[in-house]
Amino acid sequence: MSSKAIPSHLRTQAGAGNGASEGDATRKHHGKSQSHVAFENTSTNVAASQMRNALNMLADTVKDPDEKKRFETEMDNFFSLFRRWLNDKAKGNTINWEKIAPPAPSQVVAYDDLPNSNAVEFLNKLAVVKLNGGLGTSMGCVGPKSVIEVRDGMSFLDLSVRQIEYLNRTYDVNVPFVLMNSFNTDGDTASIIKKYEGHNIDILTFNQSRYPRVLKDSLLPAPKTYDSPLSDWYPPGHGDVFESLYNSGILDQLLERGIEIIFLSNADNLGAVVDLRILQHMVETRSEYIMELTDKTKADVKGGTIIDYEGTVRLLEIAQVPKEHANEFKSIKKFKYFNTNNIWMNLRAVKRVVENSELEMEIIPNDKSMPADKKGEADISIVQLETAVGAAIRHFKNAHGVNVPRRRFLPVKTCSDLMLVKSDLYTLQHGQLVIDPSRFGPAPLIKLGSDFKKVAQFQKRIPSIPKILELDHLTITGNVNLARGVILKGTVIIVATEGSTIDIPPGSILENVVVQGSLRILEH
Repeated sequence: MSSKAIPSHLRTQAGAGNGASEGDATRKHHGKSQSHVAFENTSTNVAASQMRNALNMLADTVKDPDEKKRFETEMDNFFSLFRRWLNDKAKGNTINWEKIAPPAPSQVVAYDDLPNSNAVEFLNKLAVVKLNGGLGTSMGCVGPKSVIEVRDGMSFLDLSVRQIEYLNRTYDVNVPFVLMNSFNTDGDTASIIKKYEGHNIDILTFNQSRYPRVLKDSLLPAPKTYDSPLSDWYPPGHGDVFESLYNSGILDQLLERGIEIIFLSNADNLGAVVDLRILQHMVETRSEYIMELTDKTKADVKGGTIIDYEGTVRLLEIAQVPKEHANEFKSIKKFKYFNTNNIWMNLRAVKRVVENSELEMEIIPNDKSMPADKKGEADISIVQLETAVGAAIRHFKNAHGVNVPRRRFLPVKTCSDLMLVKSDLYTLQHGQLVIDPSRFGPAPLIKLGSDFKKVAQFQKRIPSIPKILELDHLTITGNVNLARGVILKGTVIIVATEGSTIDIPPGSILENVVVQGSLRILEH
């Protein structure tokens, strides 16, 4: 592999005598400090060297020279992640539970304490980034999740575009809209955003990395060539945004436009709109990184949380928690906030941490299986090494959390969430969902059973969303259908037992009731 194949900020290490390989160069850029590297044991070294060889062979299957250069950089980044994972495994659990404490008061600022002067001038320094790499498969949809219809015939993407167009029009600014796609969503997204070409909005896109899945038994890459099926590859989580933003050239492009701050959020969080108060607070405090946190409820016990670890701010995900401490992690007493994944970052700081090889986010191994090549064979166990953007908080100066109102966290992960955002609880204003002012207390808790898992099933069973302004809790399981004009209030539980059906008639008002067994309304 020639030194030209290595990005400029790695190249100084690449030919560093005494047998230094491109793996060594990459490690200085991304991985552990040298004292950590010294820890590696023999089996770790063997696995690392076999992976390095396999990645070099993969790179040799790329025909186009420019594409090969880009691919080699990507594989170098993957290799440093893989090597770090091997070291972490060899050392055992890396987080010391005794050193974990709830965040100090200085590490979390209350939203109500932020300045509120609507300082519009800072908008000229802002770009909005949406994490658009996910597919809608868990909700039974084909293509990018961001194109699922959410409200009034509009998708997540449509609503985000509306919000930014309104911002640009209202304040006479030009806030760019940036999408981080994955190889799964890039093609579909490109054709969808064509319809915005004549609009008052600049849409930029870049792709997150395409990493090889790792075969669990051999610790070698699943793909054998660059053109191997897409099922052999994976997008490595949103922690990849730093490297991908940098390597795509979009980071420098934004800096050249005078952009200094990015506001990043998940494409499916309908509450993540630009907030002038947080933007002003970030500029005035010269913070390089702000994570929006919101108060934990019983529905959020698995969400990552901000912690104090030996005086520094860290993100703690449930995957890192030893089993015996899982209940403590989920309790609202010790950790009362969770991470919304709405993140504000200083672009120059992002550039610095990438170029200075400072990024060392906790690795989340994601175990999965792939269908075997031949019929009758067992599925193949693989592991995907992923990172989360929130884990980078410890690499930035004056990084802290802002405890925001719940309205800034309105994700749609399931059809239960979809029912909520489609309901009369919200109205749509310039692409933003606004809760009805007459609603008392937080949004209701909705739990729909497995018969409502896919969007098509959900739409068939609930063709018209019931009125839920006075609903506190709804549980529906089994073969249940709701007719038009239904009103739900208080706590409503509808359970159709196995083999039975419940049809809620048109215009029904259900208040604090349990409906179970079988209920069929026959038309006559």
